[in-house]
Amino acid sequence: MLKSLRRPEGDYRALFALMIPIILQNLASSSLGLCDTLMVGILGQNELGGLNQANTIFFVFQLFTFGIMSGGSVLIGQYWGKKDIGAINRVMGMSFYLAFGVSMVAATAVFLFPSEIMALTTNDPALIDCAARYSRIVAYSFVLNSLSMVYISAQRSAENSSLGMIVLITSMATNIFLNWVLIFGNLGAPVMGLEGAATATFISRVIEFLMVVVYMFFIDKRIPIMPKKMLKPGKAIAQDYIKYATPVVINETLWSAAYSMYAVVYGHMQGASDIIAAYSVTGSIERIMLVLCNGVGTAAAVIISKQIGEGRKKIEVLETGRWLLKLSVITGLITAVLPIITERFLLDGFIYEVFNISGNAMGIGHMMMLVTVVRVIVKTYNYMIIVGILRGGGNVKTAAVLDVLFMYIWSVPGCFIAALVFDAPIEVVYIFALSEDIIKAVVGGWLVHRGEWIHDVTRNDI
Repeated sequence: MLKSLRRPEGDYRALFALMIPIILQNLASSSLGLCDTLMVGILGQNELGGLNQANTIFFVFQLFTFGIMSGGSVLIGQYWGKKDIGAINRVMGMSFYLAFGVSMVAATAVFLFPSEIMALTTNDPALIDCAARYSRIVAYSFVLNSLSMVYISAQRSAENSSLGMIVLITSMATNIFLNWVLIFGNLGAPVMGLEGAATATFISRVIEFLMVVVYMFFIDKRIPIMPKKMLKPGKAIAQDYIKYATPVVINETLWSAAYSMYAVVYGHMQGASDIIAAYSVTGSIERIMLVLCNGVGTAAAVIISKQIGEGRKKIEVLETGRWLLKLSVITGLITAVLPIITERFLLDGFIYEVFNISGNAMGIGHMMMLVTVVRVIVKTYNYMIIVGILRGGGNVKTAAVLDVLFMYIWSVPGCFIAALVFDAPIEVVYIFALSEDIIKAVVGGWLVHRGEWIHDVTRNDI
Protein backbone atom coordinates (compact mmCIF):
# COMPACT_ATOMS: atom_id res chain seq x y z
CA MET A 1 0.00 0.00 0.00
CA LEU A 2 2.84 2.39 0.87
CA LYS A 3 4.37 1.86 -2.58
CA SER A 4 1.07 2.82 -4.21
CA LEU A 5 1.17 6.15 -2.33
CA ARG A 6 4.23 7.30 -4.27
CA ARG A 7 3.40 10.42 -6.28
CA PRO A 8 5.33 13.30 -7.82
CA GLU A 9 6.53 15.68 -5.12
CA GLY A 10 4.31 18.45 -6.48
CA ASP A 11 1.13 16.44 -5.77
CA TYR A 12 1.85 16.19 -2.05
CA ARG A 13 2.96 19.83 -1.94
CA ALA A 14 -0.30 20.97 -3.55
CA LEU A 15 -2.37 18.76 -1.24
CA PHE A 16 -0.68 20.00 1.95
CA ALA A 17 -0.80 23.65 0.82
CA LEU A 18 -4.57 23.33 0.57
CA MET A 19 -5.14 20.90 3.42
CA ILE A 20 -3.26 22.53 6.29
CA PRO A 21 -5.10 25.90 6.22
CA ILE A 22 -8.43 24.04 5.84
CA ILE A 23 -7.60 21.87 8.84
CA LEU A 24 -6.64 24.91 10.93
CA GLN A 25 -9.84 26.67 9.81
CA ASN A 26 -11.99 23.68 10.77
CA LEU A 27 -10.04 23.21 13.98
CA ALA A 28 -10.81 26.81 14.91
CA SER A 29 -14.53 26.29 14.27
CA SER A 30 -14.65 22.99 16.15
CA SER A 31 -12.55 24.29 19.04
CA LEU A 32 -14.96 27.17 19.36
CA GLY A 33 -17.80 24.69 19.76
CA LEU A 34 -15.86 22.85 22.46
CA CYS A 35 -14.98 26.09 24.25
CA ASP A 36 -18.64 27.13 24.19
CA THR A 37 -19.53 23.73 25.60
CA LEU A 38 -16.91 23.99 28.35
CA MET A 39 -17.85 27.53 29.37
CA VAL A 40 -21.61 27.03 29.23
CA GLY A 41 -21.25 23.65 30.93
CA ILE A 42 -19.97 25.44 34.03
CA LEU A 43 -23.40 27.11 34.32
CA GLY A 44 -25.15 23.75 34.69
CA GLN A 45 -26.41 20.64 32.92
CA ASN A 46 -29.61 22.27 31.63
CA GLU A 47 -27.69 25.18 30.06
CA LEU A 48 -25.30 22.70 28.46
CA GLY A 49 -28.13 20.58 27.08
CA GLY A 50 -30.01 23.67 25.88
CA LEU A 51 -26.95 24.88 23.98
CA ASN A 52 -26.61 21.49 22.29
CA GLN A 53 -30.28 21.38 21.28
CA ALA A 54 -30.14 24.92 19.88
CA ASN A 55 -27.03 24.03 17.90
CA THR A 56 -28.81 20.95 16.57
CA ILE A 57 -31.29 23.23 14.78
CA PHE A 58 -28.60 25.61 13.55
CA PHE A 59 -26.52 22.64 12.43
CA VAL A 60 -29.26 21.85 9.88
CA PHE A 61 -29.08 25.39 8.47
CA GLN A 62 -25.29 25.40 8.48
CA LEU A 63 -25.17 22.20 6.49
CA PHE A 64 -27.67 23.63 4.01
CA THR A 65 -25.19 26.49 3.58
CA PHE A 66 -22.44 23.91 3.26
CA GLY A 67 -24.48 22.30 0.50
CA ILE A 68 -24.70 25.62 -1.34
CA MET A 69 -20.95 26.08 -0.89
CA SER A 70 -20.13 22.57 -2.04
CA GLY A 71 -22.45 22.78 -5.03
CA GLY A 72 -20.84 26.03 -6.12
CA SER A 73 -17.42 24.53 -5.55
CA VAL A 74 -18.12 21.77 -8.08
CA LEU A 75 -18.41 24.49 -10.74
CA ILE A 76 -15.89 26.99 -9.38
CA GLY A 77 -13.12 24.40 -9.04
CA GLN A 78 -13.38 23.32 -12.65
CA TYR A 79 -13.74 26.89 -13.95
CA TRP A 80 -10.64 27.75 -11.92
CA GLY A 81 -8.79 25.02 -13.83
CA LYS A 82 -9.87 26.83 -17.04
CA LYS A 83 -9.06 30.28 -15.49
CA ASP A 84 -12.55 31.56 -16.38
CA ILE A 85 -12.96 34.35 -13.77
CA GLY A 86 -16.21 35.63 -15.28
CA ALA A 87 -17.92 32.25 -14.86
CA ILE A 88 -16.64 32.05 -11.28
CA ASN A 89 -18.27 35.42 -10.51
CA ARG A 90 -21.54 34.19 -11.93
CA VAL A 91 -21.44 31.03 -9.80
CA MET A 92 -20.64 33.08 -6.69
CA GLY A 93 -23.63 35.30 -7.44
CA MET A 94 -25.96 32.29 -7.52
CA SER A 95 -24.47 31.05 -4.24
CA PHE A 96 -24.94 34.42 -2.52
CA TYR A 97 -28.59 34.64 -3.60
CA LEU A 98 -29.37 31.16 -2.29
CA ALA A 99 -27.42 31.51 0.96
CA PHE A 100 -29.02 34.83 1.84
CA GLY A 101 -32.56 33.71 1.01
CA VAL A 102 -32.46 30.45 2.93
CA SER A 103 -30.61 31.77 5.99
CA MET A 104 -32.88 34.82 6.26
CA VAL A 105 -36.03 32.69 6.28
CA ALA A 106 -34.54 30.26 8.80
CA ALA A 107 -33.23 33.03 11.09
CA THR A 108 -36.56 34.83 11.09
CA ALA A 109 -38.41 31.62 11.99
CA VAL A 110 -36.06 30.94 14.92
CA PHE A 111 -36.24 34.57 16.08
CA LEU A 112 -40.04 34.65 16.07
CA PHE A 113 -40.78 31.12 17.31
CA PRO A 114 -37.74 29.94 19.31
CA SER A 115 -39.58 27.80 21.87
CA GLU A 116 -41.80 26.10 19.31
CA ILE A 117 -38.85 25.20 17.09
CA MET A 118 -36.66 23.99 19.97
CA ALA A 119 -39.55 21.80 21.16
CA LEU A 120 -38.97 19.76 17.99
CA THR A 121 -35.68 18.50 19.44
CA THR A 122 -36.72 17.60 22.99
CA ASN A 123 -39.72 17.43 25.30
CA ASP A 124 -37.76 18.56 28.38
CA PRO A 125 -39.15 22.02 29.41
CA ALA A 126 -35.87 23.12 31.01
CA LEU A 127 -33.86 22.30 27.87
CA ILE A 128 -36.44 24.02 25.65
CA ASP A 129 -36.25 27.21 27.74
CA CYS A 130 -32.43 27.35 27.63
CA ALA A 131 -32.31 26.54 23.92
CA ALA A 132 -34.90 29.22 23.09
CA ARG A 133 -33.10 31.94 25.10
CA TYR A 134 -29.83 31.20 23.31
CA SER A 135 -31.19 30.73 19.78
CA ARG A 136 -33.22 33.93 19.62
CA ILE A 137 -30.11 36.06 20.17
CA VAL A 138 -27.86 34.25 17.69
CA ALA A 139 -30.49 33.71 14.97
CA TYR A 140 -29.51 36.44 12.50
CA SER A 141 -25.80 35.83 12.98
CA PHE A 142 -26.20 32.83 10.70
CA VAL A 143 -27.23 35.09 7.82
CA LEU A 144 -23.87 36.84 8.05
CA ASN A 145 -22.04 33.55 8.53
CA SER A 146 -23.65 31.94 5.48
CA LEU A 147 -22.56 34.81 3.22
CA SER A 148 -19.02 34.77 4.65
CA MET A 149 -18.68 31.03 4.18
CA VAL A 150 -19.88 31.14 0.55
CA TYR A 151 -17.07 33.56 -0.32
CA ILE A 152 -14.48 31.67 1.72
CA SER A 153 -15.51 28.47 -0.09
CA ALA A 154 -15.10 30.14 -3.49
CA GLN A 155 -11.59 31.29 -2.57
CA ARG A 156 -10.74 27.79 -1.35
CA SER A 157 -11.89 26.30 -4.68
CA ALA A 158 -9.48 28.73 -6.35
CA GLU A 159 -6.63 27.28 -4.24
CA ASN A 160 -6.70 30.04 -1.62
CA SER A 161 -7.48 28.23 1.62
CA SER A 162 -5.55 30.72 3.80
CA LEU A 163 -8.37 33.29 3.84
CA GLY A 164 -10.76 31.00 5.69
CA MET A 165 -8.05 30.08 8.16
CA ILE A 166 -7.31 33.73 9.03
CA VAL A 167 -10.96 34.82 9.22
CA LEU A 168 -12.20 31.90 11.32
CA ILE A 169 -9.25 31.87 13.71
CA THR A 170 -9.89 35.58 14.32
CA SER A 171 -13.59 34.87 14.82
CA MET A 172 -12.81 32.03 17.23
CA ALA A 173 -10.45 34.14 19.32
CA THR A 174 -13.02 36.95 19.50
CA ASN A 175 -15.80 34.59 20.51
CA ILE A 176 -13.78 32.90 23.25
CA PHE A 177 -12.67 36.25 24.70
CA LEU A 178 -16.22 37.63 24.66
CA ASN A 179 -17.53 34.40 26.20
CA TRP A 180 -15.16 34.93 29.11
CA VAL A 181 -16.26 38.54 29.47
CA LEU A 182 -20.01 38.19 29.01
CA ILE A 183 -20.84 34.77 30.46
CA PHE A 184 -19.04 35.36 33.75
CA GLY A 185 -19.09 39.17 33.97
CA ASN A 186 -15.36 39.85 33.68
CA LEU A 187 -13.77 43.27 32.97
CA GLY A 188 -16.73 45.04 34.57
CA ALA A 189 -19.34 43.48 32.24
CA PRO A 190 -22.65 42.19 33.68
CA VAL A 191 -22.98 38.45 34.34
CA MET A 192 -25.12 37.33 31.39
CA GLY A 193 -24.76 33.54 31.55
CA LEU A 194 -26.23 31.72 28.57
CA GLU A 195 -27.31 35.00 26.97
CA GLY A 196 -23.69 36.15 27.19
CA ALA A 197 -22.56 33.14 25.16
CA ALA A 198 -25.17 33.96 22.50
CA THR A 199 -24.14 37.64 22.37
CA ALA A 200 -20.49 36.69 22.01
CA THR A 201 -21.35 34.43 19.07
CA PHE A 202 -23.34 37.19 17.35
CA ILE A 203 -20.55 39.78 17.68
CA SER A 204 -17.90 37.36 16.38
CA ARG A 205 -20.04 36.64 13.29
CA VAL A 206 -20.31 40.37 12.57
CA ILE A 207 -16.50 40.72 12.73
CA GLU A 208 -16.09 37.67 10.51
CA PHE A 209 -18.44 39.15 7.89
CA LEU A 210 -16.69 42.55 7.89
CA MET A 211 -13.31 40.89 7.34
CA VAL A 212 -14.66 39.05 4.30
CA VAL A 213 -16.19 42.21 2.82
CA VAL A 214 -12.93 44.15 3.20
CA TYR A 215 -10.93 41.32 1.59
CA MET A 216 -13.41 40.92 -1.27
CA PHE A 217 -13.48 44.57 -2.34
CA PHE A 218 -10.07 45.94 -1.35
CA ILE A 219 -7.50 43.13 -1.14
CA ASP A 220 -8.29 40.16 -3.39
CA LYS A 221 -6.47 39.86 -6.73
CA ARG A 222 -7.17 36.18 -7.37
CA ILE A 223 -10.88 36.50 -8.22
CA PRO A 224 -11.52 40.14 -9.19
CA ILE A 225 -15.12 41.10 -8.41
CA MET A 226 -17.31 41.64 -11.49
CA PRO A 227 -20.55 43.12 -10.05
CA LYS A 228 -22.61 42.85 -13.26
CA LYS A 229 -21.85 39.15 -13.67
CA MET A 230 -22.29 38.45 -9.96
CA LEU A 231 -25.65 40.25 -9.75
CA LYS A 232 -26.88 38.74 -13.03
CA PRO A 233 -25.44 35.21 -13.22
CA GLY A 234 -27.29 34.41 -16.44
CA LYS A 235 -29.49 31.57 -17.63
CA ALA A 236 -26.65 29.18 -18.56
CA ILE A 237 -24.99 29.36 -15.16
CA ALA A 238 -28.37 29.19 -13.43
CA GLN A 239 -29.14 25.97 -15.31
CA ASP A 240 -25.74 24.48 -14.49
CA TYR A 241 -26.04 25.51 -10.85
CA ILE A 242 -29.45 23.88 -10.60
CA LYS A 243 -28.13 20.74 -12.30
CA TYR A 244 -24.95 20.31 -10.28
CA ALA A 245 -25.53 22.24 -7.06
CA THR A 246 -29.12 21.24 -6.31
CA PRO A 247 -28.24 17.58 -5.63
CA VAL A 248 -25.54 18.74 -3.21
CA VAL A 249 -27.91 21.13 -1.44
CA ILE A 250 -30.54 18.39 -1.18
CA ASN A 251 -27.84 15.97 -0.05
CA GLU A 252 -26.64 18.22 2.78
CA THR A 253 -30.16 19.16 3.84
CA LEU A 254 -31.35 15.56 3.98
CA TRP A 255 -28.13 14.42 5.65
CA SER A 256 -28.24 17.16 8.29
CA ALA A 257 -31.94 16.52 8.95
CA ALA A 258 -31.28 12.79 9.37
CA TYR A 259 -28.19 13.39 11.51
CA SER A 260 -30.17 15.77 13.72
CA MET A 261 -32.71 13.00 14.26
CA TYR A 262 -30.16 11.18 16.37
CA ALA A 263 -30.19 14.10 18.82
CA VAL A 264 -34.00 14.05 18.71
CA VAL A 265 -33.98 10.33 19.57
CA TYR A 266 -31.57 10.91 22.46
CA GLY A 267 -33.68 13.85 23.65
CA HIS A 268 -36.77 11.63 23.94
CA MET A 269 -35.14 8.62 25.61
CA GLN A 270 -35.41 7.85 29.29
CA GLY A 271 -32.66 9.80 31.08
CA ALA A 272 -32.50 12.31 28.20
CA SER A 273 -30.71 14.95 30.27
CA ASP A 274 -27.77 12.63 31.02
CA ILE A 275 -27.60 11.37 27.41
CA ILE A 276 -27.70 14.87 25.91
CA ALA A 277 -25.05 16.14 28.35
CA ALA A 278 -22.70 13.28 27.40
CA TYR A 279 -23.49 13.73 23.71
CA SER A 280 -22.74 17.46 23.95
CA VAL A 281 -19.23 16.80 25.25
CA THR A 282 -18.28 13.83 23.08
CA GLY A 283 -19.88 15.38 19.99
CA SER A 284 -17.77 18.52 20.36
CA ILE A 285 -14.63 16.44 20.80
CA GLU A 286 -15.51 14.25 17.82
CA ARG A 287 -15.97 17.30 15.58
CA ILE A 288 -12.44 18.42 16.46
CA MET A 289 -11.09 14.98 15.60
CA LEU A 290 -12.83 14.99 12.24
CA VAL A 291 -11.23 18.23 11.06
CA LEU A 292 -8.32 16.29 9.59
CA CYS A 293 -10.55 14.07 7.45
CA ASN A 294 -12.60 17.10 6.42
CA GLY A 295 -9.44 18.94 5.41
CA VAL A 296 -8.16 16.05 3.32
CA GLY A 297 -11.55 15.55 1.62
CA THR A 298 -12.07 19.22 0.82
CA ALA A 299 -8.53 19.65 -0.51
CA ALA A 300 -8.99 16.52 -2.62
CA ALA A 301 -12.10 18.00 -4.25
CA VAL A 302 -10.14 21.10 -5.27
CA ILE A 303 -7.32 19.01 -6.75
CA ILE A 304 -9.62 16.69 -8.72
CA SER A 305 -11.91 19.45 -10.03
CA LYS A 306 -8.92 21.51 -11.14
CA GLN A 307 -7.43 18.53 -13.02
CA ILE A 308 -10.71 17.99 -14.86
CA GLY A 309 -10.97 21.72 -15.68
CA GLU A 310 -7.41 21.64 -17.05
CA GLY A 311 -8.42 18.86 -19.45
CA ARG A 312 -6.35 16.03 -17.92
CA LYS A 313 -6.87 12.49 -19.25
CA LYS A 314 -9.46 10.35 -17.50
CA ILE A 315 -6.93 7.71 -16.42
CA GLU A 316 -4.78 10.41 -14.79
CA VAL A 317 -7.73 11.77 -12.79
CA LEU A 318 -8.75 8.22 -11.84
CA GLU A 319 -5.27 7.44 -10.49
CA THR A 320 -5.37 10.66 -8.48
CA GLY A 321 -8.69 9.57 -6.96
CA ARG A 322 -7.36 6.14 -6.04
CA TRP A 323 -4.27 7.68 -4.47
CA LEU A 324 -6.38 10.05 -2.37
CA LEU A 325 -8.66 7.22 -1.23
CA LYS A 326 -5.68 5.19 0.02
CA LEU A 327 -4.33 8.27 1.75
CA SER A 328 -7.62 8.67 3.61
CA VAL A 329 -7.17 5.25 5.25
CA ILE A 330 -3.86 6.35 6.76
CA THR A 331 -5.37 9.68 7.80
CA GLY A 332 -8.25 7.91 9.54
CA LEU A 333 -5.96 5.55 11.45
CA ILE A 334 -3.82 8.46 12.66
CA THR A 335 -6.85 10.49 13.68
CA ALA A 336 -8.35 7.53 15.60
CA VAL A 337 -5.49 7.75 18.09
CA LEU A 338 -6.97 11.02 19.39
CA PRO A 339 -10.24 9.62 20.81
CA ILE A 340 -8.28 6.82 22.47
CA ILE A 341 -6.04 9.34 24.23
CA THR A 342 -9.03 11.50 25.14
CA GLU A 343 -11.00 8.61 26.61
CA ARG A 344 -8.05 7.28 28.61
CA PHE A 345 -6.49 10.44 29.97
CA LEU A 346 -8.67 13.53 29.53
CA LEU A 347 -12.35 12.78 30.19
CA ASP A 348 -12.27 12.01 33.92
CA GLY A 349 -9.03 13.79 34.74
CA PHE A 350 -9.78 17.09 33.02
CA ILE A 351 -12.90 17.57 30.87
CA TYR A 352 -15.56 16.20 33.19
CA GLU A 353 -14.11 18.03 36.19
CA VAL A 354 -15.33 21.38 34.81
CA PHE A 355 -18.90 20.10 34.29
CA ASN A 356 -21.63 19.75 36.87
CA ILE A 357 -23.00 16.52 35.35
CA SER A 358 -24.01 13.20 36.84
CA GLY A 359 -21.98 10.02 37.12
CA ASN A 360 -24.38 8.30 34.73
CA ALA A 361 -23.69 10.97 32.10
CA MET A 362 -19.95 10.36 32.54
CA GLY A 363 -20.40 6.63 31.92
CA ILE A 364 -22.40 7.30 28.76
CA GLY A 365 -19.71 9.73 27.60
CA HIS A 366 -17.00 7.07 27.95
CA MET A 367 -19.04 4.65 25.83
CA MET A 368 -19.62 7.29 23.14
CA MET A 369 -15.93 8.15 23.00
CA LEU A 370 -14.92 4.52 22.48
CA VAL A 371 -17.40 4.18 19.61
CA THR A 372 -15.88 7.36 18.15
CA VAL A 373 -12.61 5.48 17.55
CA VAL A 374 -14.28 3.39 14.83
CA ARG A 375 -16.50 6.27 13.68
CA VAL A 376 -13.50 8.54 12.91
CA ILE A 377 -11.78 5.92 10.73
CA VAL A 378 -14.89 5.16 8.69
CA LYS A 379 -15.99 8.79 8.37
CA THR A 380 -12.54 9.81 7.09
CA TYR A 381 -12.85 7.25 4.31
CA ASN A 382 -16.41 8.32 3.47
CA TYR A 383 -15.54 12.01 3.49
CA MET A 384 -12.88 11.35 0.88
CA ILE A 385 -15.29 9.39 -1.30
CA ILE A 386 -18.28 11.74 -1.15
CA VAL A 387 -16.89 15.24 -0.56
CA GLY A 388 -13.51 14.76 -2.20
CA ILE A 389 -13.71 12.35 -5.12
CA LEU A 390 -17.33 12.08 -6.28
CA ARG A 391 -18.19 15.78 -5.87
CA GLY A 392 -14.82 16.95 -7.13
CA GLY A 393 -15.37 14.72 -10.17
CA GLY A 394 -18.75 16.30 -10.87
CA ASN A 395 -20.75 13.15 -10.03
CA VAL A 396 -22.95 14.91 -7.49
CA LYS A 397 -26.06 12.74 -7.88
CA THR A 398 -24.23 9.54 -6.99
CA ALA A 399 -22.57 11.29 -4.06
CA ALA A 400 -25.96 12.49 -2.79
CA VAL A 401 -27.62 9.09 -3.02
CA LEU A 402 -24.69 7.35 -1.34
CA ASP A 403 -24.57 9.91 1.48
CA VAL A 404 -28.22 9.79 2.54
CA LEU A 405 -29.76 6.52 1.30
CA PHE A 406 -28.60 4.24 4.11
CA MET A 407 -29.40 6.83 6.78
CA TYR A 408 -33.05 6.96 5.72
CA ILE A 409 -33.64 3.28 5.03
CA TRP A 410 -31.49 1.87 7.82
CA SER A 411 -29.93 3.82 10.67
CA VAL A 412 -32.47 6.58 11.47
CA PRO A 413 -35.59 4.39 11.46
CA GLY A 414 -33.61 1.69 13.25
CA CYS A 415 -32.60 4.11 16.01
CA PHE A 416 -36.18 5.34 16.44
CA ILE A 417 -37.53 1.79 16.66
CA ALA A 418 -34.78 0.59 19.00
CA ALA A 419 -35.03 3.57 21.36
CA LEU A 420 -38.71 4.53 21.35
CA VAL A 421 -40.42 1.20 20.61
CA PHE A 422 -38.18 -1.39 22.25
CA ASP A 423 -36.69 0.99 24.85
CA ALA A 424 -33.16 -0.20 24.01
CA PRO A 425 -30.26 1.19 26.08
CA ILE A 426 -28.24 4.11 24.73
CA GLU A 427 -25.29 1.81 23.99
CA VAL A 428 -27.33 -0.15 21.43
CA VAL A 429 -28.88 2.96 19.87
CA TYR A 430 -25.56 4.81 19.58
CA ILE A 431 -23.74 1.89 17.97
CA PHE A 432 -26.65 1.36 15.56
CA ALA A 433 -26.26 4.98 14.42
CA LEU A 434 -22.71 4.12 13.29
CA SER A 435 -23.74 1.15 11.15
CA GLU A 436 -24.80 3.14 8.06
CA ASP A 437 -21.29 4.60 7.73
CA ILE A 438 -19.84 1.11 7.43
CA ILE A 439 -22.29 0.16 4.66
CA LYS A 440 -21.58 3.46 2.92
CA ALA A 441 -17.81 2.86 2.99
CA VAL A 442 -18.09 -0.54 1.28
CA VAL A 443 -20.36 0.72 -1.51
CA GLY A 444 -18.42 3.98 -1.96
CA GLY A 445 -15.04 2.28 -2.31
CA TRP A 446 -16.44 0.10 -5.09
CA LEU A 447 -17.83 3.15 -6.91
CA VAL A 448 -14.52 5.02 -6.82
CA HIS A 449 -12.51 2.12 -8.26
CA ARG A 450 -15.00 1.74 -11.13
CA GLY A 451 -13.95 5.19 -12.35
CA GLU A 452 -17.29 6.37 -13.74
CA TRP A 453 -17.39 9.52 -11.58
CA ILE A 454 -15.30 11.86 -13.80
CA HIS A 455 -17.40 14.57 -15.50
CA ASP A 456 -16.48 17.95 -17.01
CA VAL A 457 -19.26 20.31 -15.84
CA THR A 458 -17.97 23.53 -17.45
CA ARG A 459 -19.06 25.44 -20.57
CA ASN A 460 -16.87 27.04 -23.24
CA ASP A 461 -19.41 29.66 -24.26
CA ILE A 462 -21.02 31.34 -21.22
